[in-house]
Amino acid sequence: MMENYFNYFTEIEEYFWKKRGTALLLSTLDWALIDTWKEARIPLEAVLKGIDRAFEKHDARRRKTRKVNSLAYCQQEVLAAVEEKQRAMLPHPSSGEPFTHEDLARFFADNAGALKEAAREFEAQGRAESAATFATIAASLGELALIARSDALLDLEGVERRLTVLEDKMFSTLLGAAGEQDLVAMRAEMDRALAPVHSKVGQEQIALLQKQFLHRKLLERASLPRLSLFYL
Repeated sequence: MMENYFNYFTEIEEYFWKKRGTALLLSTLDWALIDTWKEARIPLEAVLKGIDRAFEKHDARRRKTRKVNSLAYCQQEVLAAVEEKQRAMLPHPSSGEPFTHEDLARFFADNAGALKEAAREFEAQGRAESAATFATIAASLGELALIARSDALLDLEGVERRLTVLEDKMFSTLLGAAGEQDLVAMRAEMDRALAPVHSKVGQEQIALLQKQFLHRKLLERASLPRLSLFYL
């Protein structure tokens, strides 16, 4: 799964450097943004097209007081390129909203089901506290599914903040429940995977990648999904 993971990062980083005209060490925010694109399965082609368009708009400005110093400047154009690609591949009626209520309800309900199953497994292992935490997360996702099935207008920014809190609880519980040998094995795999990029990025980026790698392995081990709307 990690085979082409860092290629995605380096391709985007090098292309951003090329468009900017000078090499610039990407910030922790930039690396987190790339990881979000990667996890959301945004094709590299769409990311590069979005970067192109962002720089084209910047270059077209009459007054350019500063250079583009962050990939965050390209975020909207990347998302626009993804939407274009999706419309071309799978046309569907536009509702003026990024997600339909049906899609949201299904996403929340499916994730609630996965968390309930994990809660049952924790209960069977005698981990009552972890089971209770996961049951609470599942219930919260179930509430979101009910709201999505109604005609109520959803504040997606508020929903995403709520999902971030739930994800933090999920990762904390998974980390606390992981055995010592499992964590040692994960960290050994992480060190091997990160070895090629240690000399290319700063310590902040390495720390972020370590955290993201560990979260990914914990989710894979537990067969659990990401909860953020980015993964819908």
